[in-house]
Amino acid sequence: MTLIKSISGIRGTIGGIPGECLSPIDIVKFSSAFGQWASQATGINKIVIGRDARPSGQMVSDLVTGALTAVGLDVIDLGLSTTPTVEMAVAWEQAAGGIIITASHNPIEWNALKLLNSKGEFVSDSDGKTILEMAETALEYVSVDKLGKVSINDTYLDKHIDAILALEAVDVDAIREANLSVAVDAVNSTGGIAIPLLLDKLGVKNVEKLYCEPNGQFPHNPEPLAEHLTDLSALMRSGNLDLGIVVDPDVDRLAFVCEDGSMYGEEYTLVTVADYLLARNPGNSVSNLSSTRALRDVTEAHGGKYFASAVGEVNVVTQMKACNAVIGGEGNGGVILPDLHYGRDALAGIALFLTQYVSKGMTLSELRDSYPQYKMAKKKIQLTPDLNVDAILEEMAKRKKEFDVNLIDGVKIDFPESWVHLRKSNTEPIIRVYSEAKSLEKANELADTIIAEIKSIVYS
Repeated sequence: MTLIKSISGIRGTIGGIPGECLSPIDIVKFSSAFGQWASQATGINKIVIGRDARPSGQMVSDLVTGALTAVGLDVIDLGLSTTPTVEMAVAWEQAAGGIIITASHNPIEWNALKLLNSKGEFVSDSDGKTILEMAETALEYVSVDKLGKVSINDTYLDKHIDAILALEAVDVDAIREANLSVAVDAVNSTGGIAIPLLLDKLGVKNVEKLYCEPNGQFPHNPEPLAEHLTDLSALMRSGNLDLGIVVDPDVDRLAFVCEDGSMYGEEYTLVTVADYLLARNPGNSVSNLSSTRALRDVTEAHGGKYFASAVGEVNVVTQMKACNAVIGGEGNGGVILPDLHYGRDALAGIALFLTQYVSKGMTLSELRDSYPQYKMAKKKIQLTPDLNVDAILEEMAKRKKEFDVNLIDGVKIDFPESWVHLRKSNTEPIIRVYSEAKSLEKANELADTIIAEIKSIVYS
């Protein structure tokens, strides 16, 4: 059993001993602390909650609701929803914050509380630390006459989709006239509700639903990676379909499958949307250090400037605000559109991606091949607990100082036609080694070379 307490929330497996899993006691404790923090920070007594479809969701939601009302807060419950929908609802409701009950791409036995501030954005590092401290030291509940109230509001998914369709960059008429045939794998979570609704409003009538029953029974590993999408890939190869759409359980990550069953590539979701938006409105872009260089290439081709952030959505958003970026996100298929809100949004990503796709008049695989081609390798080095990982990374940075070295999150080394990113794990003695080059062979070769050099430092 596992319980992970981090600045952005609490995540764990269901079932087991309190303090060692996401138990009812832990859910109540951390929900209470968050509610107290949010109301004290804003002076507002209202919190928005929503959940994905995993089987533990209703149980967790009931406990969260009880805890929040017990500290005197009113709860607006969106029920089955998506992470970006809850984010937008917090802002629309002018609430003190929000809790999204989802373990994202984790397997069915996991659940989590994702914490949002009053802007509908993930809480900051400092605020997250404060909430964790309050959970251990400062809980206090209200008297019966001050208990909060609960209201159910299931209108926000429609409002979210309508806001996407109202974006000037989304060409609903062009998408409708293209008469697309689309397959959807929503891993039996809330994307099975949201994506067909979005596609219908976009005028896409030919939709093949695969795992769109929101019962939380994931038919495969819910992380949208190629090895987990064999059923959708086979469907694409057997049918007359233009493209396949894939999301994770809480609908903030977005991937596509081409007409021939090949993967479009999660990294290229953001690249494609950025290419479309920056052609219309040149400006800056942001992704994290472990995302593809193709975004930089596309941004510079449109006359903009690319900025990198530390890994993590809150860090991407902070950098986007600092450089006034037009578009940003992460290479895991996360698209962040400031014109809508500062959060990864697969629904907005679908609408913008389809607009770009139909404007190009080519197959999806041809569209993918039209972008700068890079391949990524992801490896790790297992170390012993006694080693000073920070010192190892510092030594690597010194050795590569003739290249472009970024130290904001581990060590990122940019070579002329490739890069490598070294990050230490916060939970185990390993160094994660991500590399990217023009071919997978070269990416693996670069990673292996760096790993060998690190081992030479360790064992010298």
